[in-house]
Amino acid sequence: MYPGPHNAITDVPGVRVGHTTRDEPGWLTGTTVLAPPVGTCAGVDVRGGGPGTRETDALAPSNLVDAVDAVVLSGGSAFGLSTADGVVQALADEQRGWPTGGPGQIVPIVPAAILFDLGRAGTWRNHPGSADGRAAYLGATSGPVDEGGVGAGTGARAGGLHGGIGTASLVLDSGATIGALVAVNAVGSPLRPDGRLLAEDLLVPGEVDVPDPDPAAVRRHRAARQAEAAALRAGMATTLAVVATDATLDKAGCTGLARVSHDGFARALSPVHTAFDGDTVFALSTRERPAPSPLDLMALQSAAADCISRAIVRAVLAAGSVDRAADGGASLPGYRDTMGA
Repeated sequence: MYPGPHNAITDVPGVRVGHTTRDEPGWLTGTTVLAPPVGTCAGVDVRGGGPGTRETDALAPSNLVDAVDAVVLSGGSAFGLSTADGVVQALADEQRGWPTGGPGQIVPIVPAAILFDLGRAGTWRNHPGSADGRAAYLGATSGPVDEGGVGAGTGARAGGLHGGIGTASLVLDSGATIGALVAVNAVGSPLRPDGRLLAEDLLVPGEVDVPDPDPAAVRRHRAARQAEAAALRAGMATTLAVVATDATLDKAGCTGLARVSHDGFARALSPVHTAFDGDTVFALSTRERPAPSPLDLMALQSAAADCISRAIVRAVLAAGSVDRAADGGASLPGYRDTMGA
């Protein structure tokens, strides 16, 4: 197995990604939209004690809808679910959606999930809305995907560090492609006790430079992390992910892929799926390649979890430092800065 040309979820043919980033004064939040080809099947698996989602019930294998038109990941906590409204309107303008009657009578299917980043720039109610969702959808492309503090990862935090957006892909021996995109905003830490990243050993050789942490910097970060943990409240985190493949899966297969993909969270973040998180994984199948054999399905699920772990590492490495403490917000130190690299 090897990464696709962009080492991103957009290596799955037809998949596009767009970000809206709000990092002006008073803002530290954003939205990321994944736009798949027409007819893409989807499933979802939600864990943790503080989820915030929209349209996830429609993805249950027992329910009618068998395709989605976009998936939205957003900051803004519950307020940020409004970003999906803008995506729905943009899709309706394109006459794309679930047919419900005569010509033009369609309803776009846009599942969404949100993470908590309220107040991280010092202004509590600044959150992405419908216009941000629409802009992210209209700006979605099939090329390289920006990583780090962009889109839904703009104000994200992971174990006291700046979290962010990460992505990765693999082309399997079967010829199928699997890709993952993650918005890392976890209560848990992505670090080992020595300051190295938990899942860095899963990176493909030469994929990204990983610095050697300075022991004194690790001790300082650990002390700051202990002080931060005392202020946690339920629902104040959540890591979100989308995995996509061109192998043909039905809704039950997509749901199974989402379920196994959570293993990628557990390898890269500790603890995970806590009462403070609402960790959510969406799984998409564009159905452009044949259905996998049982052994190929197992390889696909394993690769999806690996891609999520690698995407988490890439997100943390790509996110730079942001400090809004002077405005009453948060300090989000970047890994490379914090660890003395």
